[in-house]
This record gives sequence, C-alpha cells and structure tokens, in this order.
Amino acid sequence: MKLSDLKGKRIHFIGIGGSGMSGLARIAISHGINVSGSDATDSSVLNALRALGANIYIGHEANNVVGADLIVFSNAIKNQNSERIEGQRLGITEITRASALALLMSESTSIAIAGTHGKTTTSSMATVALQSAGVDPSFAIGGVLKSSGSNAHRGSGKYFVAEADESDGSFVAYHPHAAVITNVEWDHVDHFVSEAEVFKAFEDFVQTISGFLVFCADDDGAKQVAAKAKVKTISYGKSEGAALKVDQINLSANGSTARVLWNGAKIGTLELSVPGEHNVLNAAAVLAIGLELGLPASALLDGLVKFHGAGRRFELKGNVGGVRVIDDYGHHPTEIAVTLAAAKRYCGGGKVIVIFQPHRYSRTKAFTKEFAQALSVADSLWLLEVYAASETPISGVSSSNIAKLIPHAHFEPNFLAVTEAVAAIASPGDVIMTLGAGDVSALGPLILEELQKRFESAN
Repeated sequence: MKLSDLKGKRIHFIGIGGSGMSGLARIAISHGINVSGSDATDSSVLNALRALGANIYIGHEANNVVGADLIVFSNAIKNQNSERIEGQRLGITEITRASALALLMSESTSIAIAGTHGKTTTSSMATVALQSAGVDPSFAIGGVLKSSGSNAHRGSGKYFVAEADESDGSFVAYHPHAAVITNVEWDHVDHFVSEAEVFKAFEDFVQTISGFLVFCADDDGAKQVAAKAKVKTISYGKSEGAALKVDQINLSANGSTARVLWNGAKIGTLELSVPGEHNVLNAAAVLAIGLELGLPASALLDGLVKFHGAGRRFELKGNVGGVRVIDDYGHHPTEIAVTLAAAKRYCGGGKVIVIFQPHRYSRTKAFTKEFAQALSVADSLWLLEVYAASETPISGVSSSNIAKLIPHAHFEPNFLAVTEAVAAIASPGDVIMTLGAGDVSALGPLILEELQKRFESAN
C-alpha cells in the first residue's frame, strides 16, 4: 500500500479522539484523504477534526465503517470492537496506529525519536530546531508543541519527525531513515515481562533504520542497543569521545547553557529555556541529528533557544500568590527523579509539593520501591490511587504501598481533598506539581482556583 494510492479514498480511525490518532487524521486530511472516525465521547479535538472535514461518529457502531477503504485502530481498541468485527466481515484492510504512521511517513525522509524516556521532548525540540533551519518538517509527537498548539502537522519539507513509542513493540513498523535512542531501561511491564524483552524490541528497531542512528553515550542501555545497529552510529552526551559532546554545563532554575563540540571542534553554545540536565542531553541529540543531516549549527542552536517545552512536560499551569503549579507526565521512577531534581532547582528556597498518580497497576507493582525512592525527595507528597488505564486492578497493589515507604507521604484518593490539602499548605515561592500519565493533570486548574480563594480571603 502506498500513501499516494489513498488520495480520494477513505480511512476510518477507530478511537480518533486520542492524541496520536487525531494527529494522524489531520495529516491524512492534508494529503487529500477522506477521513472518518469514531470515539466514545465528544471533545474539542473532535470538533477541530470536523472543522477540517472529517466525518465523526460518537460511539462505536458497525455501520460506521461501511464504505471505508482502510481502517486504523488505536492500541486501546480491542478485537471485540463492533467496528473492527464489521470491517473484517466486509474485507476492509485494517492496520495499527503505528503502521498508519509508517504509511504517512513513507514518502518523507523520516526521523524517529525512540527511548524509554525523553521521546516527546526530544521530538518537540527536533521539530523546532529543524523549523529554525528552514526545512519545515512534518511531525507527529506524543505531546502538544507549545509553539504550534498541535501534536501533528504536515510540513512542506522532506523531513518527518516522529515519536517512536516502544510500549508494544510496534515501532519496528516505522523503518526510518534516521533515529535517536535516548536511553533504554525496563518499562511497560504490561507488555514486556523482563528487561531482556525491552532490549530485544530496541535491537529489532535499530535493524529497521536505513540511514544513521544517534544514541546517548552516557546511557549503558542505549550504547548496548547501538552496538547492534548495522548503519552509521553517532554518539552524543557528556562522555569523552562522544561525537556531539556537551560540557561546561551550567544549570539554572529556568534553563541551562553548555558548550557544544562536534567531532572535537566547538560549534557554539547551547542555551535552553527549559530546566534540567536531561534536557541538555535531549538537545544534544537534536544537534547531532541536524548536523548529520547537513543543517547549519547556528540555525539549530537558534531554534533550541526558542524552545519552550511541550504540553505536560514540566508545564507551568499558573502562578497564584507566588505559588507556581507545574504539570508533568513523568510516570517512571527514572523520569520522576530527574523531574524532581529540576523542580528543586526551579523553586529555589521554596518547597516542592507533589501530587503523584501512578499509571497502571503492573508498573506500580514492579516499581513500588523505586517509586518511593524517587518521590521521597519531595518536601510534601500526596499519592492518588493508581490510574488503571486499560488494566484490571491487581489484588494488593495500591498507591498506599508506596506511601507506607515514605514517612512524609499521604495516601489520599479523593481529588477534592488532595486539592484543598496542597493549596492550604503552599506558601509564596513553593511549587505544587501534579505528576503522572493519568488524569492527575486535571487537578492543575482546580488547585489554582483553590489558591485564588485562599489568598483572596486572606486579604
């Protein structure tokens, strides 16, 4: 199947309201493909797709797929879905979201950003840096790019930046020209029963790359996987011998600077407006990609200066009375550790007050002790109950198990109660952080409202 063959045909997206699926639908429409789709509930995302010409159905009904030439389904859609069953009965070809993304990238020079952590931020940085270099890339990423307000777009240039999600191993469908591996460790324990399975998935992925691989020289997992690649490999990081090396790193509350060396020669100074050393490394990966593509270092560095983050990645939701409310997607112990380190630096002498919602029972069970260790650096900590996602609860697994390992932690599954509690103890200079991959992000506006009421009553 070729992308050009689908012009004028109809693709039906089951679960079209999801962030990944809605982005693919927008790109498909830009290619002159007729788009329809269904989702369980209506949303502003679906309204935006309607405005672009998509035919949207609320609820899943067998008749929705009649007349479709291709069906795309998200990971959340089960085999028993009525639309999938009807599509199979009618003989309509169906493909996964990953295969659909591969199809939409197939006529571009694709750049896939992979790794256990940092994919969304690195993909977003790459998009902004390439835009600054004047090549107007297409992109499909896992978070909203603040500069555009979108997570997917069809650019006029030949490059296509895509976040390569390893969670179910389907990223082997992408067959990119270039790829990045930021790091590799065990996660998505609902799919990968061991660390070895995760590494095997990444090793399979690097075999699909046709051009070159950029990998982090500071991460043992990334180095191990890169050693299996059959294409040119380019290292980046703080390590001696890295092709793209960053040193003289200066971390501040709101950003950082670093000297950048390319094959031993200084090419400039990296300046970032997002906090954390991990973001210095993410930017280094982007510079390595761009330089290997032959783009000018000065333009790439200019783009990175202008990068102000992606949605739900250390995202400032508001400031009331000097109390800042930050939302972050971190849901693995490693991500939480680097995020809270950045938060400590960001708030200066204030307290870091954290509300954490674990994502999936399987991950909570596997990493209970690691979560406790990472979260213990928070000055005050509240734990919501586990966000199940698509999982059935596991007997005996609860956020309370994490709370028991941290003396200053509070287990509070009630959203209203936790909102009132954190707003009551916050002082000017403090940071309140909502943390997790579930619906904990919904608390940000409520906390800001509660703070507003508190400070108004005090005056």
